[in-house]
Amino acid sequence: MNTHPLDNDKLDHWVSKDKFDPHVAEALTPEQERIYMASQWRMMWIRFKRHKFAVWSGALLAVIYFSVLISEMIAPYNMHSRNTDHIYAPPQTVRIFHDGELRAPFTYAIKYTLNMDNLKREYTEDPTSVTPVRFFCLGDKYHYWGLVPMRFHLICPPKGGTLFLLGTDRLGRDMFSRIVMGTRISLTVGLIGITISFFLGMLIGGLAGYYGGWVDNITQRAIEVIRSFPELPLWMALSAALPVTWSPILIYFGITIILGLLDWTGLARAVRSKLLSVREEDFVSAARLMGAKPGRIIWRHMMPSFMSHLIASATLSVPAMILGETALSFLGLGLRPPITSWGVLLAEAQNINVVALYPWLMLPVVPVIIVILAFNFLGDGLRDAADPYK
Repeated sequence: MNTHPLDNDKLDHWVSKDKFDPHVAEALTPEQERIYMASQWRMMWIRFKRHKFAVWSGALLAVIYFSVLISEMIAPYNMHSRNTDHIYAPPQTVRIFHDGELRAPFTYAIKYTLNMDNLKREYTEDPTSVTPVRFFCLGDKYHYWGLVPMRFHLICPPKGGTLFLLGTDRLGRDMFSRIVMGTRISLTVGLIGITISFFLGMLIGGLAGYYGGWVDNITQRAIEVIRSFPELPLWMALSAALPVTWSPILIYFGITIILGLLDWTGLARAVRSKLLSVREEDFVSAARLMGAKPGRIIWRHMMPSFMSHLIASATLSVPAMILGETALSFLGLGLRPPITSWGVLLAEAQNINVVALYPWLMLPVVPVIIVILAFNFLGDGLRDAADPYK
C-alpha cells in the first residue's frame, strides 16, 4: 500500500501552546480605546480637528462673534462722531519707533491742505508732533447696546490728536469704528436668519419626508415655485415692499425675516431626503409599534440620527444670509442709516470717482470676504466630520 511521502515527515506545529487569556487578547492600547470606544460626537470632533483650515476658521469666527458683544468698547470713536477737520482723511500708521528709539505706540499729527487744482484734501504727517495712543481709557460717549451710557474704550485717540486706523468718510467719521459697529448687524442678520430658515426647513422637510404622499407632493411643488424665482430680484422686490415709515430696527427685523423665509428650501429638501431613507429603519418601526406619535418619532428619533449633517448645512447657509444683507444694503433696498452694516458702508463707495480718490472706503469688503471664507472652511470641516466613519 502506497503512502503519501509527507505522511512520515514531522510537520511543525504553529499553534501557540501558551494558555489563552481573553483579557490579554482583547486588550487595547489607550489610543485604540480612545478611537474604538468613542461616541459619534467624539468621532466627529476627532475628525474635525484634522481639518486645520476649519479649526482656525472656527477660532477666527469665535473671536469675531465675541467682539460683537463689546463693539462699542473696541471702536476708538463713537460711530456717529464727526471730525469735520479730517474729511476723507487717509488711514494713519501706528508707530513704535521715533528717531531710532523704541517708544509706546503713537501716531504723528496730520494736517491738510486743499489742492486747488483738483479740490482734493491732501494730508501730510508732522514728524515733530508725536501723539501717544491711549489704552483702556475714557473717550467718546456711547450707549452700550443702546441701553447703558458709557465712555470706556479699549483704545482711544491721543489727547489732542487723531487715530484713524482705516481713514474717514465724507463726513469725517472713523471708518474703523463704523466697520466694527457694522459687524454686529451683519453677523447677527446671518444668525437670526438661519434660525428662521433652520426651523422652517426641519418642520416642512420633516413632514414631507415622514408622511410622503400628497404632503410630499405639495411641499415639493411649493419649493420648486420658490426656487424658480431669481434670488436677488425677489429679495429686492420684497425689501422694496417694506414701508418707508418703518424705523431702522423694524427694517432690520424685516430684512432678517425675508432672508430666513426664502432660504429654507434647500434645507427642507435635505431633511426630506434623509427622512425618506431613515423612516424604514428598525428603530423607527419599533417606535411606531410602541405607539409613539409622529411628532415624537420625527424630533426624538429621526432628526438626531442626522443632526450633524443639518449643522453642517446650516453653517454653509450663514454666508448666503450675510451676502444677501450686504447686497440689499449696497443697492439701497436693505438697511438704512443710522443703522450701520457692511452693506451700508459699501453703499457709500458706489461712485467710481470716490473709490479712485479715496480707496479706503472699499475696506468694508475685507471683513465680508474674511467671514465668508471662514464660514465656508468651517462648513467644509463640519461636513467632512459629519460622517466620521467614512
